Amino acid sequence: MEILCKYISVLLVSLCALLCPIMPLITTAMIFIFIDFITGILASRAVAHREGREWRIESRKAWRTVAKAGFTAIAIVMMWLIDYVLLEFMSLHLANLFTGFVCGVELWSFLENASVISRSPLFAWLGRWVKYRVEKEVGNE
Repeated sequence: MEILCKYISVLLVSLCALLCPIMPLITTAMIFIFIDFITGILASRAVAHREGREWRIESRKAWRTVAKAGFTAIAIVMMWLIDYVLLEFMSLHLANLFTGFVCGVELWSFLENASVISRSPLFAWLGRWVKYRVEKEVGNE
């Protein structure tokens, strides 16, 4: 049993060492997802309060966020492996591009939530502006 624990420990440490260069990307994406999740909860609560109905957290929505975070981390790792192992000669930075895309989408969602929470036209305008910029940049590709 002791030898099995050593092999598992070596495997986990090796995996952590392999992924060390992309931990800032994964951490950044997780921070954006977490902030969007919290503001989504607050926006849902604000809407329920305004409509005079009971509010509660729904576990299926929370689990969707957990799944989204997990799939995002796996996708960042996969993109980085494509860059680092398969296409190292091209320097495409696919993991960086994908993380930027995820963070942009989460920022857009955060602005929508902030608009609902605060009822501020500034956040509604910023949300529309981010959407316009993303569509313009993606449309030019």
